[in-house]
Amino acid sequence: MGSLNTEPLLSLDVLADGAVIEVEARLDGEDAESLVVHRQGASVRAWLNVCPHAGRRLDWAPGQFLRSREGLLVCAAHGASFELEGGQCVAGPCRGDALRAVAVEVRDGRVWLAGSAPAAG
Repeated sequence: MGSLNTEPLLSLDVLADGAVIEVEARLDGEDAESLVVHRQGASVRAWLNVCPHAGRRLDWAPGQFLRSREGLLVCAAHGASFELEGGQCVAGPCRGDALRAVAVEVRDGRVWLAGSAPAAG
């Protein structure tokens, strides 16, 4: 996915290790999309905040996500459970499907959509 964002999505300071949060981003110049962002150590991953089962948001309230005891992300609508390495659905109505990944990169302590970070200089 390309991007027209000229601002970072967020600072790593606001994303605790193991946390899942919501951010808004413009993808390919379209209206803002809700993204799920997860940090595990130095690794940051992002997906559209849309369950592949029925196209509904994953959060039960804006930015409020359910997590299982095992650390899986759980869709509030129908209980689909997603692992946070690759966004694969491992339980529930869309088992075997996956969240739609959004490429991000970490640069200078900030998370950017891939390709949108300013050049180093």
